Amino acid sequence: MTAARPRGEAEGADRIADETLRVLREAGPRSLPVVTVSWAMSVTGAIAAADGARTALSGPETLRLTHRLRAMHAAILVGIQTVLSDDPLLSVRLVDGAQPQPVVLDSLLRFPSGAKLLSRTDRKPWIFHLEAEEPAAREAVRERSGALAAAGARLFAVPPGEGGLDLRRVLARLRGEGIPSLMVEGGARVLGSFMSQGLAAQAVITISPKVIDGVRGPQVPETGRTLRQRCGMDEVVWIDFRARSNGRFARG
Repeated sequence: MTAARPRGEAEGADRIADETLRVLREAGPRSLPVVTVSWAMSVTGAIAAADGARTALSGPETLRLTHRLRAMHAAILVGIQTVLSDDPLLSVRLVDGAQPQPVVLDSLLRFPSGAKLLSRTDRKPWIFHLEAEEPAAREAVRERSGALAAAGARLFAVPPGEGGLDLRRVLARLRGEGIPSLMVEGGARVLGSFMSQGLAAQAVITISPKVIDGVRGPQVPETGRTLRQRCGMDEVVWIDFRARSNGRFARG
């Protein structure tokens, strides 16, 4: 059982959760998953300390909201740098809810054999990497992917795209595997790529009052319908990208 929340936190979190869920439900049948991008940053725009070390930004109220949003999605995705820096579990722990499928973008298969994601007994990670073209590279990929597969991971090879993996091909493969919704949590380059390529339907951004000068997060988009809610000491910004005038949202 989860503890009762203060009224102010409950109202702000409920409004953000309701809007997020509405977008997921309104999407209808699609060839690509509905994507929610989400991250926490300081009031100065940093998502981590200058050395890249993990930095606690979300307060307890917004952290609980993040886990609530995770439970709404069929899968949760991060880039390999987030795995290397934070070693996350990508699980739902602070609320009651379903566990999303963890997904990692790892172009060069740098995924560490000791990562916490491989220790999970419920859902092992799905890892997307670049297709290897040269024979020597293909052999290296076979060896590395074989070791990760033996540890329980599933490996998916996709062609290169804009700045890394072909994200549309990643999404199409996820949809083919039965994933209708995806929450993208980091890092900054991955989040920015989903937004700049018009693949995100909505964003949920936690803005902490902490002052940290470090790794800059994505710039908060200025387009789309926006809702701002106070949640504990933090502010949460929800943005609906679907009505953007440039029409780049990938409707699938």
